[in-house]
Order: sequence, then C-alpha cells, then structure tokens
Amino acid sequence: MSELTEYLGMAAAFCTTIAFLPQAIQTIKTRHTDDISLSMYIILNIGLTLWLIYGIQLDMLPIILANCCTLVLSTIILAIKVRNEWKG
Repeated sequence: MSELTEYLGMAAAFCTTIAFLPQAIQTIKTRHTDDISLSMYIILNIGLTLWLIYGIQLDMLPIILANCCTLVLSTIILAIKVRNEWKG
C-alpha cells in the first residue's frame, strides 16, 4: 500500500470516528435517547464489528482504528438507549 493511500485511509478513519463524538458526548451528558433508533444502533454495531474483523483480517490499521473507536462510542450510546428502554 502506498504512503498516500495510508494517509487517505487514516484521514477517512479520523473523520468518520470523530463524527460520532458529538452524539456520544451529548448522549452521555443528557442520557436522552428518545430520538435515537434502537434498531439502527444495533445494526450499526453489528456492521462496525464486521468492519473491525475485516480490518483485522487484512491487517489494515486505518480500518481497525476507525471501527474500534467508533464501535466503542456507538456501544456507549446503545447501552444508554437500552438502559432507558428498560427503565420505561
């Protein structure tokens, strides 16, 4: 893989991961999840997990880092959403 391709992948990984940060911070601070789709976050976490496995299989650091970080943030949001759903 060329150095330019590696930088492109890292830039894309940074942008897609950092895009999740405001939602995660807002959800953690407010615990408000009424407008968040439970099914969307379940499917998203499955997809992120699959992307992470794919990145590991290909040993591609940008894919691994982006999906690992985004999966952590998404899982936090999903956990708060599930907790709120159970509480009623």
